[in-house]
Order: sequence, then structure tokens, then C-alpha cells
Amino acid sequence: MARNQMTAPLDLNGVEVRSGYLDADAQHALLAELRDVVRQAPFVQHITPGGRKMSVRMTAAGRFGWICDAGGYRYAPRHPSGVGWPPIPPGVRAVWDALAPGARAPECCLINLYGDGARMGLHQDRDEADLTQPVVSVSLGDDGLFRVGGTNRRDPTRSVWLRSGDIAILSGAGRMAFHGVDRIRYGSSTVLRQGGRLNLTLRVVG
Repeated sequence: MARNQMTAPLDLNGVEVRSGYLDADAQHALLAELRDVVRQAPFVQHITPGGRKMSVRMTAAGRFGWICDAGGYRYAPRHPSGVGWPPIPPGVRAVWDALAPGARAPECCLINLYGDGARMGLHQDRDEADLTQPVVSVSLGDDGLFRVGGTNRRDPTRSVWLRSGDIAILSGAGRMAFHGVDRIRYGSSTVLRQGGRLNLTLRVVG
């Protein structure tokens, strides 16, 4: 998979951002793999335990996916339709292997689709059993305004526009940082034919 490793990483409150890590060919190769995932496990717009419809649509690959419903937020071994999650595609796994070489094998690739007006509020990734393992996030498609704080919700935040091919790595001091996506620039990229932003987050669950 072609990569651009010339750009120095940006440290965003302990979260490492690698701008332009995946070149155009690598991005399109990942999209081809993801289309197979979505055919087997279609996107779902979850309803939160409080009854609110999430603005992003989600699916996943790997041993586990992440879901929410009246029963709460959790990892689950099956898609809400009842089918098992497809395996993590090899190109996606290659990104993890390159950027998290000492980590255990990822068990979940959560795939979030941001349409026009979609966002993700500040949150911590803390549903995993081993919080020493990193989270590797891949951006494809439209620009997203990524905001990162500290380990307390009230800590000051910093923001950066993530573009298609950018990678964010939550590890070490940044593993438990609050983070979210405030908005996307819908139509800012032609990578997704119908517009929008895909965010892939690889993580170890157990």
C-alpha cells in the first residue's frame, strides 16, 4: 500500500496525526475493500439509549462491531441484522501493522459514515478491556474538523482538519483523550462518489 511518510507527525494533545499518510491509490484500494464489507454488513443509523438518532451511520469488520440501542453502548459479535461481521480487510490491517507494530491484532474496525451535517461529540474510547492498546483512525473522503482534549472533559481542546488519507493514532498519553468531529466540509473531496466522510477506527477489544 502506497504511503507518504515524509510529513512530520502532528502532536494534538498527545494524539499523533499523520497528514497525507495514504496516497490516492491507497485510498481507492481501501474503498474497494470497504465496499465488500458494506455489502455484507450494511450501514445502520443507531438510536442512542436516550432515544436520539445518531447523525453518523455505522458498520464494522472484525470479530466485533460497536452498536448502541435501548440496552446501551457496547461491542457485539454480530451486526444488528444477525449476520456476523466480515473480516477486517487486508489493506486496512496493513495500516495497523505499519503504525502499531507492537500492538496485538485488531479485533474491530468500526466504520463511520458522515453525511452532510453529521458530527461526533467529544468522547473517550474506553469500552475496550486493555486500554494500553492503541486506536488507529483512518480518514477517507471529505474533510472533518477533529477536536482533541485531555483526559477530563473540561480540559482545553485543540482542533485540526483531517483530510482524506490522514491517520490519527491514539496511544500512550493520548489513548484516553476526549476527541470528536465537530463538522465536515461536505463535498470537499471527490474520493467518495456521493460525498461524505468515512472514518475507520481499528482497536483491540478484549
